[in-house]
Amino acid sequence: MTHVEYNYMVEEKGGISNMLTFEAYEYQRPELQSEKKKFEQLLATFANAETVAAQTHALERINAFRNRISTMFNLVYIRASIDTNDAFYQSEKDYWDETLPSFQEMDTQFYKELLASPFRKELEEIWGRQLFAIAELELKAFSPEVMPLLQKENKLTSEYAELVASAQIAFQGKTYTLAQLGPFAQDKDRNVRKQAMEARFGFFAGHGEKFDEIYDKLVHVRHDIATTLGYKNFVELGYIRMQRVDYDADMVAAFRKQVRDHVVPIVTKFYQKQAERIGVDELKFYDEAFEYENGNAVPKGSPEWIIENGKKMYEELSSETNEFFHFMLDRHLMDLEAKKGKEAGGYCAFIEDYQSPFIFANFNGTSGDVDVLTHEAGHAFQVYSSRSIGIPEYIGPTSESAEIHSMSMEFFTWPWMELFFQDETEKYKYSHLLG
Repeated sequence: MTHVEYNYMVEEKGGISNMLTFEAYEYQRPELQSEKKKFEQLLATFANAETVAAQTHALERINAFRNRISTMFNLVYIRASIDTNDAFYQSEKDYWDETLPSFQEMDTQFYKELLASPFRKELEEIWGRQLFAIAELELKAFSPEVMPLLQKENKLTSEYAELVASAQIAFQGKTYTLAQLGPFAQDKDRNVRKQAMEARFGFFAGHGEKFDEIYDKLVHVRHDIATTLGYKNFVELGYIRMQRVDYDADMVAAFRKQVRDHVVPIVTKFYQKQAERIGVDELKFYDEAFEYENGNAVPKGSPEWIIENGKKMYEELSSETNEFFHFMLDRHLMDLEAKKGKEAGGYCAFIEDYQSPFIFANFNGTSGDVDVLTHEAGHAFQVYSSRSIGIPEYIGPTSESAEIHSMSMEFFTWPWMELFFQDETEKYKYSHLLG
């Protein structure tokens, strides 16, 4: 389906995403050589456009092409992270590890033409200066010379994620993933906390050689990418990759010093208070997650119960969040529970051609489950609200700016925390604010 056809269905039939759930979102592997030919034709049309209107139309067609490619990549990324034992999507992930740099090259070819446009001033007025600032940065982060190194980097990051997801930790007669082991680190019994943390770190120690090997290789390959591109080290390239357009390493160094001088002493005092509160002489690493002598605040129900209360929360918060959350529920755009073979952590992705955010998490019965429901939903609500902008670079903000939306949502939803924590709500709020 072309993007033009997709837009037709949205406008004429009430939206393709109204008809489909995530399970039915269709994946088709893009064949690299065929896609290159299509892209070259689109780019030539853009470069040869004789009017602003013609170039704008050509830009829209290029963005439709890029959205389709990104949709296919994101479907693989999400489905492979939900189940690292799914042979098909792991194979497709391997394909993308190899081919993604080639699609990145197409992006940079587009950015070069965009920056060289004779209508740049007019396009900036239409699309904004930020698009061009991002284009300038992206060109600094890529060269055909580094494509083999980018392939290695992709493979190593995939290898790391799969290794972490493979954790099957024996504890108290059962087997747990790293996420499922989490509640034991908050147990009232100090020995249980200690044993749980030892079991957790025992997994990493048991695979220490492999983790060290991956880390060592990543350090070297990223340094090689940076120096090949002409940078002193990966730090310089890292700032570019994170699209830090308006501050530099010197500013971050000053901020880091302020954290050390002003924040660390305050945090140290809070740790001392925590030690007194839980009744230990000295706070150990296995005590850090345990905050109250009578136990941490936890959600008072199952994942399904959390979602039901989340639905009530977002219905009452605003008409916009109500629409958004029902969109997510109706289309099965959340995979939340920790389970065997699932990658660690949590994230929000955006599936462009279905205009769908997706929330990935690892619920494990701790207060973090509610944090995810608000934090990742903050990201998801932002991209949902931006889904019709028309410029892929503007669907989500830069990495750190994105946290404004997610962390704001955590606090916008405070008035509804009693739904989840009942008589432990104040305890949760204190822990959340301190965190």
